[in-house]
Amino acid sequence: MTEQDSSSVDRPTKDRPWVMRTYAGHSTAAASNALYRTNLAKGQTGLSVAFDLPTQTGYDPDSPLSRGEVGKVGVPVPHLGEMRRLFDQIPLTEMNTSMTINATAMWLLAMYQVVAEEQNPDLAPEEVAAQLAGTTQNDIIKEYLSRGTYVFPPEHSLRLISDMISYTVHQIPKWNPINICSYHLQEAGATPTQELAYALTTAIAVLDQVQASGQVSEEDFEKVVGRISFFVNAGVRFVEETCKMRAFVQLWDEITRERYGVQDPKMRRFRYGVQVNSLGLTEAQPENNVQRIVLEMLGVTLSKNARARAVQLPAWNEALGLPRPWDQQWSLRLQQVLAFESDLLEYDDIFEGSTVIEAKVQELVEGARAEIDRVQALGGAIAAVESGYMKQALVSAHAARRGRIESGDEKIVGVNIYETTEPSPLTADLDGAIMTADPQAEESALRSVQEWKAQRDEEAVTAALARLAADAKTDTNLMAATLEAARAGATTGEWAATLREVFGEFRAPTGVSGAVGVAEAGAELTAVRERVRATGEELGGRLRLLVGKPGLDGHSNGAEQVAVRARDAGFEVIYQGIRLTPAQIVSAAVAEDVHCVGLSILSGSHMELVPDVLDGLREAGMGDVPVIVGGIIPESDGRRLRELGVAAVYTPKDFGLTAIMDGIVDVIREANDLT
Repeated sequence: MTEQDSSSVDRPTKDRPWVMRTYAGHSTAAASNALYRTNLAKGQTGLSVAFDLPTQTGYDPDSPLSRGEVGKVGVPVPHLGEMRRLFDQIPLTEMNTSMTINATAMWLLAMYQVVAEEQNPDLAPEEVAAQLAGTTQNDIIKEYLSRGTYVFPPEHSLRLISDMISYTVHQIPKWNPINICSYHLQEAGATPTQELAYALTTAIAVLDQVQASGQVSEEDFEKVVGRISFFVNAGVRFVEETCKMRAFVQLWDEITRERYGVQDPKMRRFRYGVQVNSLGLTEAQPENNVQRIVLEMLGVTLSKNARARAVQLPAWNEALGLPRPWDQQWSLRLQQVLAFESDLLEYDDIFEGSTVIEAKVQELVEGARAEIDRVQALGGAIAAVESGYMKQALVSAHAARRGRIESGDEKIVGVNIYETTEPSPLTADLDGAIMTADPQAEESALRSVQEWKAQRDEEAVTAALARLAADAKTDTNLMAATLEAARAGATTGEWAATLREVFGEFRAPTGVSGAVGVAEAGAELTAVRERVRATGEELGGRLRLLVGKPGLDGHSNGAEQVAVRARDAGFEVIYQGIRLTPAQIVSAAVAEDVHCVGLSILSGSHMELVPDVLDGLREAGMGDVPVIVGGIIPESDGRRLRELGVAAVYTPKDFGLTAIMDGIVDVIREANDLT
């Protein structure tokens, strides 16, 4: 045997790699199914399903609120027939499926279970359920804080979560019924300390609710704790992120042992999956996003004692638009190279004994404990949502980060440092560098719902929804009625509408009014403030800016930061939060007699919703009020919007908020013929 042969024999045995996923779903169930089967053939080891906004917020494609949103940021699943298409030829009893779904999680899990039953007609439903493995995100609290796809008030949402957990612990024991999701908290600006604290207080609220419901015995409660999983974010500061994950492990072990008396160490294990940071991906020099993604992946894989159990990576071009299958394959290959070519999985925890790591972990643990105590003193996570405390803290933290980037204190390569660049072959054809959602997806979904309703048993649907409403008025577990509605053929919109009638709806605090913005105005902001003041005097009053979010897009971070900076620049700001129809935005513009309307859309529905606002303003006699638009908008769409009458289009490359305020003054002056 040669020396080379001998060394290969002596290599340590590798640990099993984490589950590798790609977050995917678009246009139609059939198109998404083809993508899933292709990704599985490429070595992906789990499915991660992205649903479109109507599905996430409980509307059918034929709802007025769904206009422009169908199939844009995920796959539409309005009824059982589309769930069948989504998983056609994919054996669900052999899969590990993650579904990013929150307000309507119970409904989507019910349809998933029914499809699995149909795939296995020789087994009893209970036997099929026992074989299912996967995760529903189902963390509604962070939706009120950051993502915006909530439907019902907090107390009723928590009831749905508790019912699901109680059902799965008994019927689907391999399922993770909730993924406490700190990912979107970081996207909304959370510091590592806030991410730790708010995720853990959410977990406490959920576990307290399950205990109080009386649906799970004391003996089974350890199983509930053992099935709680987390979904975290990892930024480019990968040493700090590594320490954050080790802090999560320590704090979760402490909380489950001391607060809930869990004795089995396996049940106290911090189990988490990760989607690395999309907030830090840049439109400028987007090829730099590849190395950012790799560094972020290292933060959740290097430490064996705090390693992710599942990883999904964004694509390099997500700040430009919808990634293509090739872009998603590149992200999958990043994981595979680390897992199979490097020696990472051959060693025990490489940070064990590091005084530097330990000191940073303790700093994060102590900061998180203090913030957890503050939230609990307010009455817990639900009370802190309803009071606006957590939302305001996130908006303020995000404003501070934006300020550091604009001042240059926080350096972003290609954005505020090293901006000169060679032409990139990756973006030579910007429209070809991203995938365009199927323009026929909405029409296809509308037709699907019509055909589905035409062939179903209406009496069975009516009876099932009546049972759902009746059970919702009691403390009966709602999973049984939800399964009955799925089997009868109810739609996503009908299930949600039934519960809306019983539970009501909710609008979360925006966090803008009390947020801390720019503490000290520099020369640039001072100059803009003077222009705002002077222009207002010329027009006979203070300048009024309406910041609106039309459609179902709940990503409000950008709109909130624009609103905060506009307030700091001297504008009177009208911001009513998320999920408004174009007609509602026009009504607000008329009622407030605004000087400018700013629309924020990140879901890709800008080409449908912005023209509706423009038409509405013209019909209301306010066609001379300038409209500006911000979002992830391809260059060709930006040109078309300007041709339609939009005064200015801002995309992620326009990171200077004060410069944007100056631009708003320009369009107001131009619209009013001020020299």
